[in-house]
Amino acid sequence: MAPTLPLGRLGQIAHAVSDLETAVKFLRDAVGLKLLFQAPPNLAFFALGDVRLMVTKPEGVSNAGANSTLYFKVDDIEAERAAMQVRGVKFEDEPHLIAKLPDHELWMTFFRDPDGSLLALMEERR
Repeated sequence: MAPTLPLGRLGQIAHAVSDLETAVKFLRDAVGLKLLFQAPPNLAFFALGDVRLMVTKPEGVSNAGANSTLYFKVDDIEAERAAMQVRGVKFEDEPHLIAKLPDHELWMTFFRDPDGSLLALMEERR
């Protein structure tokens, strides 16, 4: 068997939730993600650039709220945070500097989805 090419691009991320309709409303209406389609009864797909976010009810031993943190890259963290707050998103902190790198600064602010999974906005300031 020939060796495979190195993995390079991420195609889809799964995010487990306890209530699909509540999660769809939150991600679409409050966070502002583009809903691509739903596949009843337990799946919804959102656009994250070239990557799909699959929102699903847990299967097997998976638990809602025990997800990896999703970091949404934005151009203006303060403006995006303010817009999301108007739509009902409650943030845990103010945008703050995480790291000062040689060519940019990394800024973040954190919030939670209805199941308590940690989500974040991130800005790379040049």
